[in-house]
Amino acid sequence: MSRNPHVLIVDDDLEIRKLLGRYLTEQEFQVTLASDRRTMDNALSLHEINLVVLDVMLPDGSGLDICRDLRRQGSHIPVILLTALKEDIDRIIGLEIGADDYVGKPFNPRELLARIRAVLRRQVNQDIQLSYALEHRFGRFRLHPGIRHVVDNETGAPLDLTAAEFDLLLALVARPGRLMSRDQLLEITKRGAEDAFDRSIDVLMSRLRKKLGDNDEFQMIKTVRNGGYIFAARVENVGAER
Repeated sequence: MSRNPHVLIVDDDLEIRKLLGRYLTEQEFQVTLASDRRTMDNALSLHEINLVVLDVMLPDGSGLDICRDLRRQGSHIPVILLTALKEDIDRIIGLEIGADDYVGKPFNPRELLARIRAVLRRQVNQDIQLSYALEHRFGRFRLHPGIRHVVDNETGAPLDLTAAEFDLLLALVARPGRLMSRDQLLEITKRGAEDAFDRSIDVLMSRLRKKLGDNDEFQMIKTVRNGGYIFAARVENVGAER
């Protein structure tokens, strides 16, 4: 299982690839580098990529065409376009064909990092919003996001969760098998609390696991050292009952 979000950098400029690869690695991302479309396609087939930073001008194709092809193929991998072109029309075209953001060269790596984190955060929020139309079944539980209700099928009793515990569980169930960092989970569960801190997620997770009866035999929620948490149980999604 991957530890941190995996970013694919696609740019034919060696110096830019090395700069971004080194900088994002220092920020605890997994990074794969590609110089052209062929290498990019190979990386997408070999790795679970969470986001693509894609140069518009490549030696074997246009980044705009590549982004358009990804969306036509049904891929929802977030794409941030990089380009030396700054005209509004190019930016608009990029966004219209399915890019998630657009950064002009030259750029500050810190700005790109902020945009990467913002796009990944939006994707998490979108997944959670989509989950509200579904009922989620896992283990012996049923979770109803719309009415904020979790039922134990064995006893028929509702699970007594705090608001933060429910938000934490929903975030994990909405993205099974995918790493959720502590920062992402903190953003979801802090509910405006300015004094929320990173380790509070671990305390909250411990309480949630205890209420779910999560044990050492099979953990529904697995800890990824220095990475975050993954919901490892199989989740069945069905249309929410009315």
